[in-house]
Amino acid sequence: MPDFLLYALLAGLGVTLVSGPLGALVVWRRMAYFGDTLAHSALMGVTFGLLLDIHLNLAVAIGCLLLALILVALQNNRLLATDTLLGILSHSTLALGLILVSLFTHSRIDLLGYLFGDILAASRTDVITIWIISVLVSALLVVLWRPLLAITVHEDLARVEGVPVTLVRTALMLLMALVIAIAMKVVGVLLITALLIIPAAASRRLTHSPEAMAFVASLLGGLSVLGGLAASFYWDSPAGPSIVLCATACFTLSLLRRAAP
Repeated sequence: MPDFLLYALLAGLGVTLVSGPLGALVVWRRMAYFGDTLAHSALMGVTFGLLLDIHLNLAVAIGCLLLALILVALQNNRLLATDTLLGILSHSTLALGLILVSLFTHSRIDLLGYLFGDILAASRTDVITIWIISVLVSALLVVLWRPLLAITVHEDLARVEGVPVTLVRTALMLLMALVIAIAMKVVGVLLITALLIIPAAASRRLTHSPEAMAFVASLLGGLSVLGGLAASFYWDSPAGPSIVLCATACFTLSLLRRAAP
């Protein structure tokens, strides 16, 4: 196996390790639009990285984390309905990011790579970074799993039982921001949410417990990465979109099974 293909596979598997359980929570809590908003804001992180002359991956991560905190603050103030707020921020941050990036005509920016991913360009450093963050996020999800399930089922009841709802919800958003920042290298800004949601949606029809759904979602995500890279290698198709289409194929096959109760 060529080195670039091995690095791409390891990078993709590192992302799917954590996108499975996180995607399951996104599906349960109906946070797909939140993922879109964070993904679109990642492009602004690229711009700030260029302005401040810091590593772009670090800039993207910081940008996603800051926007997640802003979203939490705005949601707590309840100035607007959550879906309206996310819609405004999602499209505004994407438009602003595209405009600012276009102003850097002196810089060599692979805009299509950021929008649609360039997993075949993953380096050894990228793989190590992705796996470190994935393992860290996975460990935090294990610690927070029960409180997260509690606020997903019923936030008010969880609050009565002593669960720090605001803190746990903020932690979930920050973990999502980290995963989106590293997944941007794999499937790009426009396809990140698909990698989070589609395997989890397919897994929901195949499993009967939250833990099983999270595990199967990661497994389906890994199979999608493997199938997408194989399609890209043999048919010279774009790797990121090929991975998402493989995930879609898994979801289509899951429709053949009756939804789990």
